[in-house]
Amino acid sequence: MPDTDHPPHGTEPGSSSSRPAGKITRLRLIAAIAAVAVIALIAVLLTVSFNPGSNSNQAAGNAEGTAEETPTQPAPTGKAPAVTYYKQTPPPAGSPLEKVDPLELTVKNEPVGTTLDKGTVGISLEATDLADPTLSADNATMVKLLKDSDDTVLRFGGNAVDRRFFWTSSGEALPAGYKGDKAHPARVVTPADLERVATLLNATNAKISLTVDLGHYDPDRAADMIKNASRIFGKRLLSFTVGNEPNGFAYTKLRPATYGSDEYIVELKAYANAIHAAAPDVVISGPGVYDQKWWKPFIDAELPQKKVLSFHNYPLYSCKDTKSEGFPTVPNLLGEGTRQRAAKYQQHALDAAKAAGLETWLAETGMSACPGSNQTTKTHATALWAADYALNAARLGITRLGFHSSMATCKGGPPMSVICSGGAYLKPNGEMAARANYFGMAMVADLAPGKFLNVDKKGGGMGNSYALKNADGSTTVVIVNENDPEKAAQTEVSLKLPGRALRGTMTQLSGPRLNAQDSTVIDGDKNAPVPAAKRPTVPGFSYGSDTQKFKLTAGTVTVLNFSY
Repeated sequence: MPDTDHPPHGTEPGSSSSRPAGKITRLRLIAAIAAVAVIALIAVLLTVSFNPGSNSNQAAGNAEGTAEETPTQPAPTGKAPAVTYYKQTPPPAGSPLEKVDPLELTVKNEPVGTTLDKGTVGISLEATDLADPTLSADNATMVKLLKDSDDTVLRFGGNAVDRRFFWTSSGEALPAGYKGDKAHPARVVTPADLERVATLLNATNAKISLTVDLGHYDPDRAADMIKNASRIFGKRLLSFTVGNEPNGFAYTKLRPATYGSDEYIVELKAYANAIHAAAPDVVISGPGVYDQKWWKPFIDAELPQKKVLSFHNYPLYSCKDTKSEGFPTVPNLLGEGTRQRAAKYQQHALDAAKAAGLETWLAETGMSACPGSNQTTKTHATALWAADYALNAARLGITRLGFHSSMATCKGGPPMSVICSGGAYLKPNGEMAARANYFGMAMVADLAPGKFLNVDKKGGGMGNSYALKNADGSTTVVIVNENDPEKAAQTEVSLKLPGRALRGTMTQLSGPRLNAQDSTVIDGDKNAPVPAAKRPTVPGFSYGSDTQKFKLTAGTVTVLNFSY
């Protein structure tokens, strides 16, 4: 366009024209003002168009729970790329489908203040399992299970540690007083066993936490064990705990009936000081109990390297009262009452630990404290529960939790264990397999690290949802659909995201019925989720939209990832 402060063609500045001089001056002034206004307007438009993030990225300095500013994202103008859509398992043929209220989710750009990290979910084993040759890099099935559970933590403790576990680094025989039975034998553990376990940790990038024997009082023996463990495991050794559930020692006759937290603290200090002298860099976690009253004495005790408050919790606690909400049934397991009760207990531990500047671990957990089989064991419902339980604990702030397990046989072995061995009863062959609850754990273990975000939820029947903001800016949404796939129709989902998604992928855990045993699969197979880069697209994905609508089959754990 012509310069607006120039006269018309044929008229030079300062020359005479047919217009009177006063009018020309006024016209030039008006034209100049108009030019400045247009230039200013263009500058504003250019700033908006080319600097959409000029007021964004303030999240790093925000307080916990406050909204992060989101860059203005223009709608994409290109054509959506060709994709392959995820084919989820449909409801069983002929199912008496019951309608489920639509699920409305809104992911807010509001950090909860907690994070999910690799290694949050792990496996808890008996201390005597350290002597099991199956725990070796030479065992391909064990290596696969640990790799599929992604940078996991193996915790060794359980009832065995204070009853039938004997450590020696000098070749001593098992003392006569250590008793076991055919299903739970007493065992000697040596440095050679730790070196074998270290090969497994190195092969799978796993870490380890140990418990030392307090049942047979011997601080020097415990110090020798942790000294050797520190040398062998190095930085893979996260912590040690003194005794397993010492709050129950009076009941199990490992101590006199008068034994309480005061006596425990005296013994704990002797152990902690002896171990610190032998292995000064190793962290102590504790007290590893199921009684809340024992937390404060541990917190208040003067102990070297005290950095972790650890506790145990089994939400279904009632083994005889069939009418109790704590009795192990599928409705109780997936019930909101059980979820809230567990969350409340965990929050008490978190509050106590935070006030003392300690990290919080749920070192030993499982669905039920009752031994043997019940309505919940080995069922698909346990997979849904494990995923939701782990995610809710992590969202609250629990940084590590271990699902208690066994190396015993699948046939006749503890039915709540996440893993088990092939072979006849009491004759394990070392071919390790996963149970349903393992797959629920694996779905969480596979998630990329991220910050939990607030999610508004409405409808959807039974289930819970979670969201994470990942380091690459993408959003992960996990939907745990606890409706019974044998009865419930697919749920219509409307998901509002904090940005316009250019890509959306999906992986899913599923099963035919809540009470189906050993039938849980991930992406149609008994394996870990499909690698993130190879995952298909969310069915019905709307390219460039911040609202996604799709259907989900009941009885599933669905992980969605959206990039912008």
